[in-house]
Amino acid sequence: MPYAQSPPSRRPRRDRGQAAIEYLGFLPILLLVALAAVQLGLIAYTAQQAGTAARAGARGASLQLSAQDACARAVSSWLADGTNCPPSYGGDVVTVTASVAIPSVVPGWDFGTATRTATMPLDHPAGG
Repeated sequence: MPYAQSPPSRRPRRDRGQAAIEYLGFLPILLLVALAAVQLGLIAYTAQQAGTAARAGARGASLQLSAQDACARAVSSWLADGTNCPPSYGGDVVTVTASVAIPSVVPGWDFGTATRTATMPLDHPAGG
């Protein structure tokens, strides 16, 4: 005896598209988390670039070159415009504090600057 087939279900289809609606509700949270991750990466990268700029600026100033030019050449080109590296001379050393503006992925939000300092001995000419 063959098995009896049950009649097709006549359940109402009210829940069609419910997963899509739930996903759309969750999408802003996913975007916010993604933007936060990108912003944290930019902050870390800018801090690393500020350290590189400070060391390059201090080395340039120790050789009686422009600290600002050395700093700007040491950072990525898209960060160079927001870089400031004033040298400070004292005794036989030069100290450069590099400030690099932190870019923002959200227009209108200002995350300030990443600041790093480097000190190097002044390079005296031979016999001087």
